[in-house]
Amino acid sequence: MIWKLRAVGAAALLAHSVGAVELVLGNEASVKSAASTIAFGLMKYYTGNNTGDTPGNLPDPYFWWEAGAMFGTMVDYWALTGDTTYNEATTQAILHQASDTRDFMPPNQTRTLGNDDQGFWAMTAMSAAENRYPDPPADEPQWVALAQAAFNQWASRWDEQFCGGGLRWQIFTFNAGFNYKNSISNGCFFNVAARLARFTGNQTYADWAAKIFAWEESVGLITPNYEVYDGVTIKDGNCRETDKIQWSYNAGIFLHGAAVMYNVTDRNPLWKQRVDGMLSTTIKTFYNNSIMIEQFCEEPGFCDIDQQSFKGYLTRWMAGTTQMAPHTFDIIHPLLESSAVQAARACTGSPAEGFNGIPGTACGFKWTTGGFDGLVGVGEQMNALGAVMYTLVNRAVAPVTSDSGGTSLGNPDAGLNLPPMFPEFAPITLGERVAAGFLTTAIAFSVIGGSVFVML
Repeated sequence: MIWKLRAVGAAALLAHSVGAVELVLGNEASVKSAASTIAFGLMKYYTGNNTGDTPGNLPDPYFWWEAGAMFGTMVDYWALTGDTTYNEATTQAILHQASDTRDFMPPNQTRTLGNDDQGFWAMTAMSAAENRYPDPPADEPQWVALAQAAFNQWASRWDEQFCGGGLRWQIFTFNAGFNYKNSISNGCFFNVAARLARFTGNQTYADWAAKIFAWEESVGLITPNYEVYDGVTIKDGNCRETDKIQWSYNAGIFLHGAAVMYNVTDRNPLWKQRVDGMLSTTIKTFYNNSIMIEQFCEEPGFCDIDQQSFKGYLTRWMAGTTQMAPHTFDIIHPLLESSAVQAARACTGSPAEGFNGIPGTACGFKWTTGGFDGLVGVGEQMNALGAVMYTLVNRAVAPVTSDSGGTSLGNPDAGLNLPPMFPEFAPITLGERVAAGFLTTAIAFSVIGGSVFVML
């Protein structure tokens, strides 16, 4: 795989010797060429296919979930451009991280594994199924089955003891944030449930999607004006402490899921109201003169590494919304194009460090400055790739279902009856208890005897 990246890099250097990413909207070849240049720079951050590294992982300081999001972007890159250059690395990464238990809960991520982390990998698998990305070998976990595994595990974690329902942010009690129920974790559950309902035709998934959306409304995380707040904290047995920060990826994940439900329910007026309301609020909140911004932290300049990647997901889900709710296309597509132009203008950097792509094509974070702002990283490069390539959504085939050409196989019981995450030990026998008692007594007497000897 490494030699392929080098070959692509050499060709790209010849084609872009002047530097910068050239983009002509409406010209498919130009859009694909620009996307190819940015994708090369993005994949240069990936080290999982290097000897001795772990497939699917990004190096520090990037967390596991962002790698899942990146490979979801690369699945879409293949679907929109037809470029197979990175398919081998993408497939290897997804399947490796699916783990031996055929879900997205690798033991080496337990210390920080949240429901949203699992969710970004599950949505990548769902995108692979919907785009007819090449299916894995028969003895490997299949795309739809991987999404179903996550769904089943989320359903088993639905917690009605506090807040009347909802997923907690963290899966394990020992991780910080276990007492927090956040929109992105529940948004992953909602989004995957809606898409599974569409792909499989199973009403159970649609029922869960409706239940999750209603729960978000019931606790005030989705307001009557369709603002999406970050989460609620469980404190003193209640859930009245709400974090009202709005992030672009929270808005996007519910917008897209609502659009899928609008499609699933044959244009139900309630889901249309939700789609239209969320789209209107999203545009008001996350656009400045038709250019996408991360409104809470971008202008002040304190977005962290995770937050620097959020705009790319909103772009993805807005593009997907046009496919599921076509009446939104005339509103969304001009916004995709205006952001794409500015994103390409931000891809003119040649930093001394932190970027190994083609000189002059490092992508910055802010798209409102008209140029490169000096920030580089996986998030910045992935945002720009999404901004450019999703302008091709009107030329793309609509996501398939199992009845319209989908080939990925599912397993409704995936993710259930799994071996324990931590080792279980056999019950202690009476004989072992007696032996342990004698040993404890002997140790105690030796300690006392030693103490007396020292005192004397």
